[in-house]
Amino acid sequence: MSVPRYTIAVRALCEFAAKQGDLDLRFTPAPSAQEGIAGHKTVAARRGAGHEAEVSLSAEHGPLVVRGRADGVDLARGLVEEVKTYRGELERLPDNHRALHWAQAKVYGWLVCRQHGLPGLTVSLVYFEVGRQQETRLAETHSAAELRAFFEGLCERFIAWAGQELAHRARRDEALAALQFPHAAFRRGQRTLATAVYNAARTGRCLMAQAPTGIGKTVGTIFPLLKAWPAQALDKLFFLAAKGPGRALALDALSTLRGSAPGLPLRVVELVARDKACEHPDKACHGESCPLAKGFYDRLPAARAAAVAQATLPKEALRQVALAHQVCPYYLSQELVRWADVVVGDYNYFFDGTALLHGLTLEHGWRVAVLADEAHNLVERARGMYSAELSQAALRALRRGAAPALKKPLDRLQRAWNVQTKAQTQAYEVLPEPPPQLAQALREAAGAIAELMAEEPTRVDGELLHFYFDLLQFTRLLDSFGAHSLFDVSRLPAAGGRRASTLLCVRNVLPAPFLRPRFEAAHTAVLFSATLKPRQFYAQALGLPDDAAWVEVEAPFSADQLAVRIVRQVSTRYQHREASVAPIVRLMGEQYRAQPGNYLAFFSSFEYLRQVAAAFEAQHPEVPIWTQTPQMGEPEREAFVARFAPQGRGIGFAVLGGAFAEGIDLAGDRLIGAFIATLGLPQVNPVNEEMRRRLDEMLGAGYDYVYLYPGLRKVVQAAGRVIRTPTDRGTVYLIDDRFARREVRELLPAWWALS
Repeated sequence: MSVPRYTIAVRALCEFAAKQGDLDLRFTPAPSAQEGIAGHKTVAARRGAGHEAEVSLSAEHGPLVVRGRADGVDLARGLVEEVKTYRGELERLPDNHRALHWAQAKVYGWLVCRQHGLPGLTVSLVYFEVGRQQETRLAETHSAAELRAFFEGLCERFIAWAGQELAHRARRDEALAALQFPHAAFRRGQRTLATAVYNAARTGRCLMAQAPTGIGKTVGTIFPLLKAWPAQALDKLFFLAAKGPGRALALDALSTLRGSAPGLPLRVVELVARDKACEHPDKACHGESCPLAKGFYDRLPAARAAAVAQATLPKEALRQVALAHQVCPYYLSQELVRWADVVVGDYNYFFDGTALLHGLTLEHGWRVAVLADEAHNLVERARGMYSAELSQAALRALRRGAAPALKKPLDRLQRAWNVQTKAQTQAYEVLPEPPPQLAQALREAAGAIAELMAEEPTRVDGELLHFYFDLLQFTRLLDSFGAHSLFDVSRLPAAGGRRASTLLCVRNVLPAPFLRPRFEAAHTAVLFSATLKPRQFYAQALGLPDDAAWVEVEAPFSADQLAVRIVRQVSTRYQHREASVAPIVRLMGEQYRAQPGNYLAFFSSFEYLRQVAAAFEAQHPEVPIWTQTPQMGEPEREAFVARFAPQGRGIGFAVLGGAFAEGIDLAGDRLIGAFIATLGLPQVNPVNEEMRRRLDEMLGAGYDYVYLYPGLRKVVQAAGRVIRTPTDRGTVYLIDDRFARREVRELLPAWWALS
């Protein structure tokens, strides 16, 4: 019988066993990924003929298999190098960072000695400043015995934890193999969904699953992945949601599964945004300012051990563990990703350009399963992740108080920007590509700000930092600019005493090229939603593999539960809005008199909503109404939903595509009908028209991709608020003559009986 092995990367071993001292996240400009790669290549190119770069090495110690790649090895000279790129002054590098770097270098030193039978060698840390292209070399000579003792000391510090982890994995896999569905029976359609998810995991494919509300999609996707886990040797399950309620549903489903299998050894951690987890928002993230950063790595082992002893760690439970051990909750959650089985968080943790979960997956070689909840939201969310804006007004404000070192690069940027502004003939223009002179000036400005921050960190203020972050994102996207994005310039008129200016934007149109590597990194990925049609639109927009599977789950509802009535006599087009108010008010009043109860009425804008609500209130003062307003806070949103009480009566007015058009659950008679007075089509404007043209060039059907599909998706989501369970009954009015068109009706759910 083989002995269980625990494989760990050199970096991960050193971070676990050698990291100590404070958490120190004072902002220091770090090289970009591209600069880091280029820096390593530059160092390697400077070496002699006997130098080897990126040398794969490994060794075993007890149950551990330690693997990694040494940056440089020169056997003839008896030398191993660990290369680190940085910006600014090396003296500002924290001592605990340098200690970690030495630990990595010495581990590689032993791995080289072991592999080649060397009696000893020189271990060198090479720090490469990317701005000046300058090396600083630090070297120590060690015998093989010294390096071996250091290596084994680190391993021994990790072995107890590794043994615990191996035992946990064995118990977990055994329990998951025996796991039973947590309910007495599957709901209608739920087994179909679960089977498709299980088969996707078994074959290592992506799956798109359109499944209606009410069948238990969350349990129906998590359960089969947990069942497939042992045979597929999965390391992690990432449940990714568009909004907080999606995370809550996942945690509830996992709690239900645990309740049906007491003692299930499954570790779950919830990730939340830094601003929601921070205990001291008025303090900086370093030991001299925040008490939870002081000695963070010294207290981390005890906090980590206490955390993994708790099976489930939603944000509040994790906070309690962190505060009990006086460590930062946010960074404790990031540490626990390494030891959790299931991670629940937002889309950006895996799909963003600098995503934590994606980065760790690649770094550790994890075999992961990804679940994307309400995946119809992912197209727009991903476009936002891979778009960036820069304001000329912000540049002007920055130049006024800029440090002397920034004057020249910011002036050059302003001149290059002005050249573009003078050449602009329209209020909104799309350029074939970023102007080379402007792009170069943007990069030079980013480099100059980075150097200033590295050399004079006390000169950093909020305005400069904000502009720099925007500039970094912008220049990163310039480096990957292609047909998938637009480079556009918008002229902003003078207002509030401010001069006219322009806005530069790298605007993503098709996120597929950015998301495709994310899906390739996963063993399996399941995208599920009640609205994922047309399949081709989502597959192409998101960059899913060609062999991605598809399942459309039959609705558990019958046509007689929902009366869907198309109102052909009304047009809600912008030019017809004023004329549409009276017939809409009349229709709503007639329906309410015939069947009093709770209704939702959806409109294309707040202005349209206000017109109809005012007319309705004037003609039907006896009917209670409540309205959505712009920028409603959480308490106001909760109060709006609370008005839909059981056996209640009244009409809530809301904007289609807003907070109340999806993600709220009003079962039974809390909601008995909806009026949808719009097709939900995005506004026809210069930006959307350019996106339409670009998608026409790339994929065809640009109008459908930019306008029709997103609009009808919002309509179906809104109508889906009415029927939530197999016993619900209700009425939906689709108010616009365009709903009668064949191409529109084909995009509506098949189980609806349209009349």
